[in-house]
Amino acid sequence: MLSVVAFHAFPDLMKGGFIGVDVFFVISGFLISTLIFENLERGTFRFSGFYARRIKRIFPALLLVLVASFAFGWFALLADEYKQLGKHIAAGAGFIPNLVSWREAGYFDNSYETKPLLHLWSLGIEEQFYLIWPLFLWIFWKNKINLLTVTIIIALISFALNLSNAGQSSATTFYAPQTRFWELLCGSILAWLALYRSKYFTECSLKFDGLIYKLSYGKLVKTNGAIFSNAISLVGSILLAYGFLRITKEFNFPGEWALIPVLSTILIIFAGPDAWINRNILSNNIVVWIGLISFPLYLWHWPLLSFARIMESETPSLNIRIAAIALAVALAWLTYNFVERPIRSGGDSKAKITVLAMLMSVIGAAGYTAYVRDGFKFRNSVTIVQSQAADLDFKFERMMSGWIFDSLSYKGSRCFYTGENPSVVILGDSHAARIYWGLREFYSSQGKGIGVFGGGGGCPPLLNVVSKSNSGDGTLNCLLKITQAIKKIIDTPEIEEVILVSREPLYTTPSSFGETDSNRFGKWVLHYENEQQGLRSNSDVFFGGLESTIDILVSAGKKVTYLRDVPELNFNIRSCLLKRPITLTSK
Repeated sequence: MLSVVAFHAFPDLMKGGFIGVDVFFVISGFLISTLIFENLERGTFRFSGFYARRIKRIFPALLLVLVASFAFGWFALLADEYKQLGKHIAAGAGFIPNLVSWREAGYFDNSYETKPLLHLWSLGIEEQFYLIWPLFLWIFWKNKINLLTVTIIIALISFALNLSNAGQSSATTFYAPQTRFWELLCGSILAWLALYRSKYFTECSLKFDGLIYKLSYGKLVKTNGAIFSNAISLVGSILLAYGFLRITKEFNFPGEWALIPVLSTILIIFAGPDAWINRNILSNNIVVWIGLISFPLYLWHWPLLSFARIMESETPSLNIRIAAIALAVALAWLTYNFVERPIRSGGDSKAKITVLAMLMSVIGAAGYTAYVRDGFKFRNSVTIVQSQAADLDFKFERMMSGWIFDSLSYKGSRCFYTGENPSVVILGDSHAARIYWGLREFYSSQGKGIGVFGGGGGCPPLLNVVSKSNSGDGTLNCLLKITQAIKKIIDTPEIEEVILVSREPLYTTPSSFGETDSNRFGKWVLHYENEQQGLRSNSDVFFGGLESTIDILVSAGKKVTYLRDVPELNFNIRSCLLKRPITLTSK
């Protein structure tokens, strides 16, 4: 998990550090499945005992972080921020944070850096896996079904889902349990092989070493398999280092790229404790100590960095990030020594589990209450800036309830109507819906019907232009939607006027609304339908496509108006607040 911490704190230095989560999934699947297989073999497996150990392992540190986040947020966050934190606390207590993040991800989501508990998504996937996997193994074991065979089959199905979703919905692939379980199952497969086929692999390693010696010295000698172990450990380490350096957040991850951290981890574990790298580097006292505190360190580091990001309204300074990581290490050490170890050892196991479960229910209920009560707007920490925030804040409603799907229109079209046959149509992306209400009042007073055509969020009204983003849903099917919308407009004589509107800065520049937008939407790429990507700039494609769109509509006898979007700031408007409930001093 150290690579994940480094990625979050210093992303420019560790661009691929987030693949540490995939490494963790394999290790977790290996260790936990080993225990399950051994207990099934001995006839000592009990669901109550298994989940009791999980509660004592996970709940203590998690409770501390949830309570600390709830308490700090009470004094530091504005109402809408605290409302979202409450939702994430409830999700974390219920071990479904990945499902909540999955639903939130997309066009209208806010920056991931302002979600102090976003990192719990990986814990959600792990616990969802262990909620069902032991039951599956027990059923297969009781029915004498080969555990290796079914594990491989389920892993392949999960991996196939991962690949099939990677190019369509990166949010689904990243957060959905069914597209991530294969990584834990790879650890389970390795655990089965280590328990039941270790002799076979030992023989293979001895033969490999013997062959190397024979090729080198021309004779057979007695070997211990060290060459084979060191070789696969080295290959695994090089592969992992390549992943850290090569993979970035712009990739369609996990997808096939996740094979790199998964395979490298399998090789390193398979090499065994006697391989030189495993013995001298991974078993180093400092590395072992970090491993002991890795779970609480993972839990503590992101809330500290995220709260710092919220307080600063920008990426925190280097000094603040270093201080946050130092504090996370200290808190992780204290949590491990004075909370985790005492609870995991000693007697009164049932009493501990009961208390832990009750406390988790209480903090989950508290978070949910903060969510349903809109972030407790009555808090003193909120009211001191409420009047100032009110001048800057604005309410944004997606109005999805107002979309009417026209069965006579093209597939995927979204239309508002005032009148059966509108004479005015607004054509564009999601911003087209924003101007509908005002124009409806204007045109209705003239007895004209008005409708909205478009491909939805991220689809500019450009003929023969492909629109795609490396965030959210990746490549959007805007080409078909906009092309068919324009065809419908041309083929409908009743439509006399067309108003073109879109969020132009999002497509023509990469800096629209600063780093908040780049985190939320990724980098947009435009290119002509029959032209290779990258031959022209986004701006050239946008205005070239706009000119073609206007020309064809005018040629069809339509009156065309192009409405330029409201100018955008390249920073988050919240940073204009003169003071927040709590302010960091970093400069």
